[in-house]
Amino acid sequence: MYQPAISGTGVFTPDQTITNGELVEAFNAFADMTNAQNADAIAAGDMDAIEHSSTDFIFKASGIEQRYVVDKSGVLDPTVMHPKLRQRADDEISLMAEMAVDACEKALEQANVAAQDIDLVICAASNMERAYPAVAIEIQQALGAGGFAFDMNVACSSATFGIQAAADMIRSGSVRKAIVVNPEICSAHLEWRDRDCHFIFGDVATATVIERQEDVQGDAFEILSTRCATQFSNNIRNNNGFLRRSRPDGVKDRRDMQFMQNGRKVFKEVLPLVSGHILSHMADNGLTNTDMKRIWLHQANKTMNDFIGKKVLGRAPEAGEQPNILQDYANTSSAGSIIAFAKHSADLRPGDVGLICSFGAGYSVGSILVKRV
Repeated sequence: MYQPAISGTGVFTPDQTITNGELVEAFNAFADMTNAQNADAIAAGDMDAIEHSSTDFIFKASGIEQRYVVDKSGVLDPTVMHPKLRQRADDEISLMAEMAVDACEKALEQANVAAQDIDLVICAASNMERAYPAVAIEIQQALGAGGFAFDMNVACSSATFGIQAAADMIRSGSVRKAIVVNPEICSAHLEWRDRDCHFIFGDVATATVIERQEDVQGDAFEILSTRCATQFSNNIRNNNGFLRRSRPDGVKDRRDMQFMQNGRKVFKEVLPLVSGHILSHMADNGLTNTDMKRIWLHQANKTMNDFIGKKVLGRAPEAGEQPNILQDYANTSSAGSIIAFAKHSADLRPGDVGLICSFGAGYSVGSILVKRV
C-alpha cells in the first residue's frame, strides 16, 4: 500500500466577468421585453409577470458579487440569455479540454511533475461537452500524459469523488501519479432567464495532482482519508441528455433541460446531510473540531457554508478558517472547493489538518481529510 498526497493544484479563470449590476440590467430588460410581449395574457390573469431581479436580492440570497464566464455577450443580450460559443471543428481541441489543459499545466508546474509521468487523468465535472470520446482522453492527449483516462460526473461533488478514485488507485499501486481536472462551463447549463437562479453559476477549471507521497518533490498535503456518500433526490436536476429529441413535446425552450433546483428543500435537506457526513468522517479518524485548522467547502451559498462551518467547528468560523471564494467566482460546481483549497492552503504549516468537502445534486457529498507535510 502506498500513501497518496496532493502535490499541486491549478486554476484556469476566464478573462470575462459579469457583475451583479450587469446581470440585473440584462435580466430586467429581458423581463420587461417578455412582459410586454405577453401583456394581454398577464392582464387576463393567464400568466404571471416576470419580476425584476436586484443586486440586493442576489447578494442576500447567495453572497455572490460577480462571476467569471467564457462568454458574456450572449448572456447579457436580453434576446439570447446564454453563452454564444463558436462551433469548433472535430479536429480542434474542445473548449472544455482547452480550459482543462490550462489548469492541469499549472498544477503540474506546482507539483514539479512532467505531464508524461502522469498515468491517470480523470475529468470530473457536472456536465461534459460530449458523451464520447471521453473528454478526459482528449485532455490526456493534449497534455502528453500516459496511462489511461476517463470521465466522471457526480455533479458538484465530482472533484472530491475523483480525488477519492485517484487516491484509491495510488494506494493500491495501480497508478503512480494522477491528475483530477474539473472544467466547469456552468454558464452553458444555467437558465439565465429564471430569476431564482440566474445569478448562481460561473465558469472555471481546476486541477489536482495526486501522487505517491514518497515521490513528492515539494510541499504537499498527505491524504489521510477520503469518504463519499450519495442519496437520491430530484431537488437538483438537469434533463438535457441524448434522449431529448425523442420527447413528445420537443426540445425548444424546455425549461427542465437546464439547471433546475428546489432551493428551499435543498437548503433544508443538504445541510444536515453534509455536516453529519463531515463530523462522522472526522470522528472515525480520531479528529475533533479543535484539530481542524481549515475547511475548504463547496462554494454554492455563503449562508450554507457558514452553517456547515459552525456545525463542524462548534462555533462561528474565524477569519480564514473556512475561506469563501464565492463572492468572486460564484458557484462553479465541482471546482469550488478546489479553488478555495488552491488559493487558501499555502500558509498552513507541517502537521496542520484540514478538510476539503463538496456536495450537491444526487444528493452527493465527498470529503478529503488532508495534513500538511
